[in-house]
Amino acid sequence: MSRYYSYINSAVEILNGYKGEEPFASYLKKFFSIHKKYGSTDRKQVAHLCYCYFRLGKAFLNHTKEEKLLISIFLCSIESTKVLATVKPEWNEKISLSLDEKIKFLQINQNELSIFPWVDHLSETIDTTLFNQSFLVQPNLFLRIRPGSEKIVTNKLQHAGYKEVAGSQEPVTFNKKWMQFINDHCIALPNATKIEEIIELDKEAVVQDYNSQLIAGFLENLQPQTTNRKLSVWDCCAGSGGKSILANDVLGDINLTVSDSRNTILINLKKRFQSAGILHYKSFVKDLTFNNVRLRSTDPRLSTAGFDLIICDVPCSGSGTWGRTPEQLYFFEESTIDRYTSFQKKIISNILPSLNPGGYFLYCTCSVFKKENEAVVSFIKENFQLRLLKMEVLKGYDKKADTMFAALFIASAS
Repeated sequence: MSRYYSYINSAVEILNGYKGEEPFASYLKKFFSIHKKYGSTDRKQVAHLCYCYFRLGKAFLNHTKEEKLLISIFLCSIESTKVLATVKPEWNEKISLSLDEKIKFLQINQNELSIFPWVDHLSETIDTTLFNQSFLVQPNLFLRIRPGSEKIVTNKLQHAGYKEVAGSQEPVTFNKKWMQFINDHCIALPNATKIEEIIELDKEAVVQDYNSQLIAGFLENLQPQTTNRKLSVWDCCAGSGGKSILANDVLGDINLTVSDSRNTILINLKKRFQSAGILHYKSFVKDLTFNNVRLRSTDPRLSTAGFDLIICDVPCSGSGTWGRTPEQLYFFEESTIDRYTSFQKKIISNILPSLNPGGYFLYCTCSVFKKENEAVVSFIKENFQLRLLKMEVLKGYDKKADTMFAALFIASAS
């Protein structure tokens, strides 16, 4: 019995020491490397308790950490847990209740369940209640199967023991090996799936959130404004390169340029592109928030002819992905929204002079804040000769996926 009380005490010790200055996964790894007494099962149990705690975000701040931990386990779990069975057996008996029923059972005031308190900043089409409650559920892992690899990936997953469940079904929680086909190219899997041990990542399929995959719909109908040459594409905040690989798969043979503010990112990107079969591209390091100048004329690595498509997946709050990193929800400060918005406007102002007449500009965030989304779209419309073609909040809170935002513009032809 004492083991499960010990798990709670260990979780509280870790939570007291963590200040949000690095990813929680990194902090945990360091903690367990120093404290050798924790076995594999112990580490998983304690880590799970901590992540459940962060999933409650800004709720129950007037409770002790021990109290909040127990509430979080109860609200986040749908199966019996040994911790609750030991410490709160009367709660464990109610574990299969719906979330609303659990809230009533605990006599929780709705004001106390303010997991995400910044609802006034949300993009207007977001359902605040569903979004708030989505943090209690861990998102799925999503695969985007690359063109021509559909049978290969499916066969490998089946061979590894993954059973297909219907799209309308909720996967059985005790079955750790399930797969859901969202469409012909998108598969949902349990979040803990070690997919790198099953398929050739980036060659056969890429790990890419469901809504990130929907960016393909913004690219599919692009019409090149010139003939007899490849589409010139600049992924200006390339990051891990997911949007570049997607553009390559959707648009076919393109002249690709990628850039990022960090050289280490581009080094990792080179390895990923090699796996993906993208061997011919240009890359350079540049912090696009600095020097409001025409990059086309100041950097020889940029095409002097400009670009037919600029993909701008800007640095942002990441608030649409906090279901995967709930510690960021817990430590978030509202004042940082304006800081990100300022960065986004500077980047846009610096890169748009490199867009060809008649070219396309794709603005993306993984944010739910309207200041980073619709307000930036208004800034673009007011300050540049671009026409908005399509804009959408890609909602993931009801799909165990991330929430994203995308807007596609076209530049004046002259």
